[in-house]
Amino acid sequence: MYQIKRKKELNPTVTLMEIDAPLVAAKAEPGQFIILRVDEAGERIPLTVADYDREKGTVTIIFQIVGATTQALNHKQEGEFIVDFVGPLGTPSHVEGLRKVAVVGGGVGCAIAYPIAKKLHSLGAEVHSIVGFRSKDLLILEDEFKACSDKYVVMTDDGSYGQKGLVTNALEELIKSGEQYDEVIAIGPLIMMKFVCKLTKEYGIKTMVSMNPIMIDGTGMCGGCRLTVGGKTKFACVDGPDFDGHEVDFDEAMERGTMYREFERHAHEKTCQLFAKEVQ
Repeated sequence: MYQIKRKKELNPTVTLMEIDAPLVAAKAEPGQFIILRVDEAGERIPLTVADYDREKGTVTIIFQIVGATTQALNHKQEGEFIVDFVGPLGTPSHVEGLRKVAVVGGGVGCAIAYPIAKKLHSLGAEVHSIVGFRSKDLLILEDEFKACSDKYVVMTDDGSYGQKGLVTNALEELIKSGEQYDEVIAIGPLIMMKFVCKLTKEYGIKTMVSMNPIMIDGTGMCGGCRLTVGGKTKFACVDGPDFDGHEVDFDEAMERGTMYREFERHAHEKTCQLFAKEVQ
């Protein structure tokens, strides 16, 4: 059993939890993920390691409340326990040797981008962070990004905070102004990563993306997280989750990402009804 040491609402749909998991914290690195179960009857879901504290023995996860399991997880409070917390899984992000990097995050994907920006900063790299959200109300981790970024740019779709527009607008503006990056790291919705990669390909800038599709076992046996990279089949859980974005077949990944949407919607509604009955 793993105790929830801290819980914080980052925005109306995104929650941060700090979990007591010393064995995971001892080996976790940016880019890796864990698989958890809320209770004995729960499904397994993957969540990226958003931060870790080896001294305290805690691992931070950040999740968006979109399905039945994240709804159930969000009903847990500080001091309560979850039954399984397995990891770290996946290959850590390769950040050594990079001197100047643009880290591009979109929405809740910023929770994955942040530990990478933090690690790069600790290694002495110059970090330019570009984050995008639909509106100011959905902004997360602003202070954390500012602390590890030499440049920090916020883009919002509606212009309610920062600059109005897309993360690709800000990235292209920086490139055209003369900024030369060893690498761009993009993490967020598939459509966002696709267009970041389309832009950076024009400028010949290596770009890494984090692919976080549906996973079940996290060991490569189920095949649920397969995708096509460079014309070959890869598995996000064991071969990634980081891949060369210029080689990822994003259209295929987006099509596969819609397969379970209706099932997830029904499961979410059922869970919401269950919690509503408990409150009555």
